[in-house]
This record gives sequence, C-alpha cells and structure tokens, in this order.
Amino acid sequence: MRFKISTAPFIHQGNSVTKTMHQVIYALIPGIAMYVYFFGFAVIITIILACITALICEFFILWIRRKPILPFLTDCSALVTALLLAVAIPPFLPWWMTVIGISFGIIFAKHLYGGLGYNPFNPAVVGYVVLLISFPVEMTQWPALSTLGYNYAGILDSFSIIFYGHPTGGLPLDSFTGATVLDTMKTELGQFHTVNEIKAKPMFGFLGATGWEWINLTFLLGGCWLMYKRVITWHIPIAVLTGLFVIASLFFIIDSDIYPSPIFHIFSGAAIVGAFFIATDPVTAATSNQGRLIFGVGIGLLIYITRTWGGYPDGMAFAILLMNMSVPVIDYYTKPQVFGH
Repeated sequence: MRFKISTAPFIHQGNSVTKTMHQVIYALIPGIAMYVYFFGFAVIITIILACITALICEFFILWIRRKPILPFLTDCSALVTALLLAVAIPPFLPWWMTVIGISFGIIFAKHLYGGLGYNPFNPAVVGYVVLLISFPVEMTQWPALSTLGYNYAGILDSFSIIFYGHPTGGLPLDSFTGATVLDTMKTELGQFHTVNEIKAKPMFGFLGATGWEWINLTFLLGGCWLMYKRVITWHIPIAVLTGLFVIASLFFIIDSDIYPSPIFHIFSGAAIVGAFFIATDPVTAATSNQGRLIFGVGIGLLIYITRTWGGYPDGMAFAILLMNMSVPVIDYYTKPQVFGH
C-alpha cells in the first residue's frame, strides 16, 4: 500500500480569523433581519450598543496588555461576541445591563485567559449567564408581537425603554412585553395544564413560538451556509439537535400531555442559534470529530434536562458552559492515534 507524501512549500487556503468572523457575521444577518422585523427597533439599538461596548472594551484591554491594537480590533471577534449576546438578550434590556454583559464577556471571559484562542468558555455565553443570574426579572422582559394584542414599540418608545426604563406617552412597559413560550410552557405545566391546552394560546405557532419559528428558520439557513462554506463542520450542530430531538421524542412518546414535542424544543428558544453559532466555537469546543459528537450530544441532553426539570426555561447557555468544562476530558479520551501506532 503506497502513501503520497507531499513536501513544502504548501498552498495557503486563504483562511484567517478575520475572514472567518466576517462569514459568521454574514450568516447572522438573515436571522437578525427577521428578528428586527418581528420585534422592532429595539433590536437595532441593542446591537449597536453591544458592538460599541465590545470595541471599547477590546481597545482598552489591548492597550493595557500592550498588544498591537489595530490587528486585534479589526479581526471582528469582538463584534461577533457582541452580536451573539445581543440576539440572546431581550431587546428592551436596560442599556447598562447590556454594557455589563458585554464588558464581562470581553474582559473576564476572553482577555483574562489570554485573549482570542486561549479562552476556555465562550465570552458571549459567559456574559449572558452573568446577566441571567444577576437580573432574572429584566432578562424575561421580551417584546411581545403586536399581532398578539400588544402595542408595537416604535423607535422613540424603544429608545426610552432601553435608556430610561419606561416608554413614552405614559403607557406601561407591560403593554410592550410578554412571556416567552418556553417560560409560559414551563409555568403552566407546573400548574397542571396539558401541553395541548397551553399550545392553544395565540403565542404558539406551528413549529414553536409565533414569530420565533421564522427567526429560527433564518438562523438555521445561516448555519447551513456556514457548513457549506466549511467555516464549521456538521458534527456539533447536528449532534446538539439530534441529542435534543432524541431525548425530547422519548419523553413525548411516554406522555405527550406533559412533555412538549421535539420539534417544539428545536424551534423554540436558542437551540438553533446555540447549535450553529455558539457551540461550534473552535476555541471552546472539542477538537476531534468523535469528541465533537460527544460534545454536541451532551449539550442537547443538558438543554432538555434544564428546560424540563431545571429552574430556567431555556438552558442553552448553561449546557454550553458545562460542556466547555468537559472539553479537556473529551479531548483526552478521543484524541486520534498517532499515524503508525
């Protein structure tokens, strides 16, 4: 059996951190556009605020660490962190909380460990968890669709809510916000309602939440484009969704009155965004293909466990952080054999 062995010089494929980050941003654009369509100008304001905060924090930390500022500031890694956190938090979140979440993610979760390439945890997820644990009430104030009987927040109302804590015109904040479907499902199941009774509410759509199912479909489209461009491999996202689908199917078969369908779990909350855009972070995820499958399945199982029996309605962030902790062990036991051994 003969093996072809090539020698230097080798041809560079043209990949770089900047190019990869640009492609991730391009893949996020369809989902963000749909997000803005359903939930209004507050999304744009929050994204701009998050991006500005991320760049300022990146600049000052690089300056303090005496690192070259321009190459790291223009690689767009900070912008990707900002975008991922901005689409995960409620658009009406007070401005100073968004600043805290982004600052913590950039300063502590990224640069405290040495910067890009050395962080064991995804900075956007760390920032999100800090906000969720510290400000649980504010992190549940999501905009409600005007088609469900709520008022539509224009640009002035959105700006006033984010920076002053109340809308203009004397309307209460509750007239613009509502509970998410995951929160509603979890709460009413605890009140002994059946899944079919809960899903009869107009906030539930065909696949997941009204509006959110379309947002998740566009994020799915962007994730598939990343796989097509080979920015990510299929192993982690497919493993995450498969793990979630399998365990949700099992309990749905056991009792469909108290356990929602697997399709509902996939198209509700952050399952698709997390599977394609966050769990696939090459720095914090497992490295071998076998390890990526274990890593992804573990995230899918932990999402379902947290949603069903935990204290939080979604669970994606906690699942990713827990599996980030497991990466060294996964890599140790799934590292490929050295050629010839």
